[in-house]
Amino acid sequence: MNIPPELPVLPLRDIVIYPFMIVPLFVSRDRSIKAVDEALSQNRMILLVSQKDLDKEEPTQEDLYKVGTVAVIMRMLKLPDGRIRILIQGLSRARVESVITGNDYVKASIVTIPEPLPPVNSLEVEALVRNVRSLMERAANLGKNISPEVLAIIANLDDAGRLADLSASNLELKVEDAQSVLDIFDPILRLRRVNDLLSKEIDVLTVQQEINTQARADIARSQREYFLRQQLKAIQSELGEGNELFEEIEQYRDKILKAKMPQPAEEESLRQLKKLERMHPDTAETATLRNWLDIMTELPWSKSSKDNLNLKKAEKILDEDHYGLERVKERMVEALAIRKLKEKPKGSILCLVGPPGVGKTSLGRSIARALNRKFVRLSLGGLHDEAEIRGHRRTYVGAMPGRIIQAIQQAETMNPLIMLDEIDKVGADFRGDPSSALLEVLDPEQNSTFRDNYLNVTFDLSNVMFMTTANVLDTIQPALRDRMEIISLSGYTEEEKLEIARRHLLPKQIEENGLDKNDAKFDRKALAKIIGEYTQEAGLRQLEREIGKICRKIARKKAELEEDFKEIKVTANTVKDYLRAPKIFPEVALKKDEIGTVTGLAWTAVGGDILFIEALKTRGKGKLQLTGQLGEVMQESAQAAFSYAKARA
Repeated sequence: MNIPPELPVLPLRDIVIYPFMIVPLFVSRDRSIKAVDEALSQNRMILLVSQKDLDKEEPTQEDLYKVGTVAVIMRMLKLPDGRIRILIQGLSRARVESVITGNDYVKASIVTIPEPLPPVNSLEVEALVRNVRSLMERAANLGKNISPEVLAIIANLDDAGRLADLSASNLELKVEDAQSVLDIFDPILRLRRVNDLLSKEIDVLTVQQEINTQARADIARSQREYFLRQQLKAIQSELGEGNELFEEIEQYRDKILKAKMPQPAEEESLRQLKKLERMHPDTAETATLRNWLDIMTELPWSKSSKDNLNLKKAEKILDEDHYGLERVKERMVEALAIRKLKEKPKGSILCLVGPPGVGKTSLGRSIARALNRKFVRLSLGGLHDEAEIRGHRRTYVGAMPGRIIQAIQQAETMNPLIMLDEIDKVGADFRGDPSSALLEVLDPEQNSTFRDNYLNVTFDLSNVMFMTTANVLDTIQPALRDRMEIISLSGYTEEEKLEIARRHLLPKQIEENGLDKNDAKFDRKALAKIIGEYTQEAGLRQLEREIGKICRKIARKKAELEEDFKEIKVTANTVKDYLRAPKIFPEVALKKDEIGTVTGLAWTAVGGDILFIEALKTRGKGKLQLTGQLGEVMQESAQAAFSYAKARA
């Protein structure tokens, strides 16, 4: 069916229509009735677009969502009160390009985008389809109003896009969530979104069912428990067993008052303590409440370490621990200077980006030492569950606070330096997106009122200094990246590696392998040879391993010779005796031009390099064939050169 580029618009309130849906609608606004009349006089097609604001009587383009559904009017019935009732069927998604507001009705210029076909025999699509079917059936079993007919259709529906639309239309979603499904044209991405919404709905339904079951059980038990408790109190009083519980309650009360919590947190703690006092000591809920009170009283609500505001001393510590990295050191001294001049500055979040082994994590530890702050490292690699950041709600079995609160508890101060390592490797699944939770943690405007789901009280993170590390920026969520100040740590030059090896790596390996500083001497040429011919990396880890290998061989010789052992000097000529043949040979450019070969320049994280590009002309159909692992830029360059050669031939 051909869809014209312009159609009358019927704005919808509190509902989103998807393609293939057949739905009755009541139309009462004059402009909407005229839009229906116009559609019936033409080709019976009309554009259904949901309103952002339900109270707008005459919505403009800004009040409507950008994506709507083209529908055909199947029937129309005029009602006695002036309204009309229409039966419509959704046909296709359409993006609104512009809205033309006339005197009689609203018309829109639209673009319909064909739905891409999902890959054939895709395991991911098959898994998504099965999971959505299972979740829909589970939602129905938990009390969701889904008819058996719809479940039967879903059970036999293999089309990912139609399955997503049909499932979303039966979930009674909020307009914003329903529209987010309509906005997605790709069927696989749309099915993923529906899968996430279904998972959240299942969680809500599960908790709701638990609440209902518990409420019914509580009503039945309340009277019986009242009499039993009264009898139990009398028995405990006679046996003298009530003193132990009384002492425990008083200990908690004393800890709460000594913790110097903010008033809301203290009031909540005392309220939960009163609840514990009324509960039976052997119930599961009592154990949960005890754990909560233990964590609340162990948090360092009023404890903070005193910052080192001596700029010269901080600069000296940073120089002792790390060679180079002047930009990062300068930025940290600047932050310290601001803290010295202003009592509570809102500093930015630093994100150290660079290849593995350049010292991002160790730099964070050094910065904490320079500032006289406790250092806590949190590895975020492979994190998928939002509850790892915000904490689990206490209703769940085995609930615990999020990693941020655990880090504060571990540091025992309110102002530690928390390093969020590998922030670029945070994932997301049906349990939520940890990146979204980190938005609040890393925003100086919001983190003063951070609320952990387990604690369920606001916690001030404004005094915590956050730093993050990443290998690449591409996988970091844009909104999260916007909250951080990016500092790039490129690979080290050979001169820098030589100095770092001499100052830090060599003394460390000599000590770790049980040697004295006079047992082994490495000259500069030996270190330069190890760097140039045995390692090829942006960082320093492989270099440290190679130095460690030599130190272990010297340690073995010392252990064998004992008193006959003498100082060993490692020179450029003796390196191969310890590390065998060199592993890396630097490329040398051609001294003379050769037909079919040209020297190219390459950039890597390790540094600059050259590579030889060879071309061969063969009989064939005039096509260009490329070999090797080439990136897009190299492929495009080769194609451009080939096109130029053909044009000049």
